[in-house]
Amino acid sequence: MPAPAVPLIEARNLVKHYPKVKAVDGVSFEVAEGICFGLLGPNGAGKSTTIEMLEGISQPTGGQILFRGAPLSGDYRERIGIQFQDTALQDFLTVRENLRFFAALYPRCRPIDEIIERCHLGEFLDRDTRKLSGGQRQRALLGIALINDPELLFLDEPTTGLDPQARRNFWELIGDIKREGKTLLLTTHYMEEAYALCDEIAIMDHGHLIARGTPDALLAQHFDEKVLELPARLLEGRSWTFPVHVGESGAEIHTREVNSVLAELIGAGVDLTELHQRPPSLEDLFLELTGTDLRG
Repeated sequence: MPAPAVPLIEARNLVKHYPKVKAVDGVSFEVAEGICFGLLGPNGAGKSTTIEMLEGISQPTGGQILFRGAPLSGDYRERIGIQFQDTALQDFLTVRENLRFFAALYPRCRPIDEIIERCHLGEFLDRDTRKLSGGQRQRALLGIALINDPELLFLDEPTTGLDPQARRNFWELIGDIKREGKTLLLTTHYMEEAYALCDEIAIMDHGHLIARGTPDALLAQHFDEKVLELPARLLEGRSWTFPVHVGESGAEIHTREVNSVLAELIGAGVDLTELHQRPPSLEDLFLELTGTDLRG
């Protein structure tokens, strides 16, 4: 019987304590080779601190990080790529010149022409990086993160601030990179993005891992309800036998008894013309597990 595959990277009981806070308090998980793994959590959950330890930027207070089954070695940073949420590019240099600059920092690099093609940089290759749009800048940063042909690619909220079209285009690039067999570790606040890109997710809160699995498996584990959506004005000022959640986009009713809810709405004379039914989403799961309180 073949031995189980060794995870590409593994966190074992990771701990990071500061004088007045336990940012990460005993987090363990592993990432298999060739998948996109999403680490999610609200602000202050400890995910950024966890990622910094996995990247080798911050040293754990306790616990262990293993890469291909061994403790991190001196060449670890040459074997990973990182796209930070905001990376400083060299001013007054073109995209091409930035690629060459960062390539010079590594002993082994992927051919720059391949990076240009993979990240679709050709249309603005000779443009000063100060004149790039948000989407173009993120594509250039992705190219830089891939310049050393990393075994593991960290993506730290890579589409924050992008318009919907640029975000979708970036997702397509990530999909192409996944199909190459690369392993990706993604942090994002966009639940739709996590669902579209991640083979597996882990959700953190208050320094602990509170859920882990495939998106569909976690949804099936935590929900057996449907979500009914209506304009809030149709439900306000009345007493209902079911809970109503009112948010910015309208009112939601989470229920296993769709027929009885509809009968009550019809009996109350509610216009159902604008009614929508959908299954629970990853955002529903995220809010269910971490709450709706405003975080810093």
